[in-house]
Amino acid sequence: MYLSHNFTRAVPFLFVGLWSTGFIGARWGLPYIEPFNFLFIRMLLTLLAFLGLILWFKSQWPSLKQSGHQLVTGSLIHAGYLGGVFAAIKLDLPAGVAAIVVGLQPLLTAFLSRYIFGQSLSMRGWVGLWLGLVGVVLVLGSGVFNQQFVVHPGAIVATLVALFSITIGTLYQKRFGAGVNLLTASFVQYVATAIWMGLLTFGFETREIVWDPHLVGALAWLVFGLSVSAILLLLFMIREGESAKVASYFYLVPLATTLEAWILFDEQLSALALAGIAITVVGVYQTQRALTAKV
Repeated sequence: MYLSHNFTRAVPFLFVGLWSTGFIGARWGLPYIEPFNFLFIRMLLTLLAFLGLILWFKSQWPSLKQSGHQLVTGSLIHAGYLGGVFAAIKLDLPAGVAAIVVGLQPLLTAFLSRYIFGQSLSMRGWVGLWLGLVGVVLVLGSGVFNQQFVVHPGAIVATLVALFSITIGTLYQKRFGAGVNLLTASFVQYVATAIWMGLLTFGFETREIVWDPHLVGALAWLVFGLSVSAILLLLFMIREGESAKVASYFYLVPLATTLEAWILFDEQLSALALAGIAITVVGVYQTQRALTAKV
């Protein structure tokens, strides 16, 4: 299917805008439902949405072997990442701290890509990645590290699971997920995620729900805004771009989330946070220029 050049260039920014609302949606919904049950219901609704799209577009289903690869991708990119982040938050780890740890993904992706795909970064690219990480730490650390909280060891483990899951899942999809329709591939991925979240919620939660309008709205947005739209954009970027280049966009996600929280919840931004935003934007720009220069 033909996509205009302007749309292709806009895809990363659309992705960042959508993906960054994940924590905002979770904040609206989690007071009324347990995290794994929240994700389980979200996955079931997402499967229904994708099934409707698949039937509408008459999309081709992947082969048995391709489906196996998509099950692995879904277990990593969706179940491992979301499950890890939500488990960490459930164990009282501040979302900002979790985001800082997961913010290491671009560096980890660039490091692993060097050995898996033979993709190398110039000095300018590595400087850009490190600048991006420094910026993320400044933004989130300015509002987190001055607070008093107890870090549960399990929360750190869960966050590291999220970090390695999204990183390895992205690389796995890049290597083994080519040539598969995005709609049907996503459906298979979410089947794996629903299974994992079902096992977690039925094994460890009470599954009590308060059907508040905030929860209903959060579910609707997370399904259509994130699980459908943002994931399709992510898979498109993975298919079209280098792994390290795609991963560098994730640096902008926590920054966008911080700005959204400021607008929606009046969370104030310090001068240090603003400086971090500027540093991160420069870092992402440097990484993109370094990678583009190789094409």
